Amino acid sequence: MSRKHVAVLMGGFSSERPVSLSSGTACADALEAEGFQVTRIDVDRDVSAKLAALRPDVVFNALHGPYGEDGTIQGVLEYLEIPYTHSGVLASALAMDKEKAKGVAAAVGIPVAQSEVINRFAFPAEHPMKPPYVVKPVREGSSFGVVIVQEDQSHPPQIISSPEWRYGEQVLVERYIYGRELTCGVMGDQVLGVTEIVPVGHGFYDYDAKYVAGGSKHVIPAEISPNIYQKIQSLALRAHQAIGCRGVSRSDFRYDDRFSEDGEIIWLEINTQPGMTPTSLVPEMAGHAGYTFGEFLRWMVEDASCSR
Repeated sequence: MSRKHVAVLMGGFSSERPVSLSSGTACADALEAEGFQVTRIDVDRDVSAKLAALRPDVVFNALHGPYGEDGTIQGVLEYLEIPYTHSGVLASALAMDKEKAKGVAAAVGIPVAQSEVINRFAFPAEHPMKPPYVVKPVREGSSFGVVIVQEDQSHPPQIISSPEWRYGEQVLVERYIYGRELTCGVMGDQVLGVTEIVPVGHGFYDYDAKYVAGGSKHVIPAEISPNIYQKIQSLALRAHQAIGCRGVSRSDFRYDDRFSEDGEIIWLEINTQPGMTPTSLVPEMAGHAGYTFGEFLRWMVEDASCSR
């Protein structure tokens, strides 16, 4: 029997290109170790022609950010009729738009933070909501462009309307949620463990805390009560299903337990293309559930399809 041919898509044009190259390389190496025939593709504008000529059995999508996880490449793969991993066109587009994803989540009873979308060129001279609040791009990942406005800040952040801003015209202004950073993965219909992310030397879980060695500590299972642990898992699965995700996703939460153990749980967003290095959050969760990194990737390849 011939080996299944897997094309691993990585790189691309988004701000998250370095992260994608890291994920893609780790996945390609592990899939080769699992016995697959692997072709690595650093995605450029000719990706459709390359895939049409290559005709792999499966595309493993290791792209991050716009074009790679917003439904764009998924649409190309649907046209080419090449089975692919992770979520399909609609779920990818929905999840990438933070405000629309929050609307879907809220409609199925998932608690979300008060927020509004503002055009950055119309950003008001006065605070759009009472500080503290967070300003973030509507359609970016890896904490690019996230600005936390502190309670004692006298005016809104000026970077938003400046020429240096490169994360799109629409920004999400969201109530700041105090508390702990929790995240939970979903693998098909299986909910994985809950991880607490503890930034080390960072005010919040920013880009460096995510990707620089020693920037954060991952605690799995999170040291929270069984009731809160199960509630986080339930909300992660509900978000995965409501948005229509397939394969693997990861939901991020804030848990404010300053005043009581029940506290406040707020769902922040869902990631349809989580990082895929062996030390990334979701592979760690899969490892906690008993999967090796190679077995986890094999499951994703076997799960791949069109019309997702």
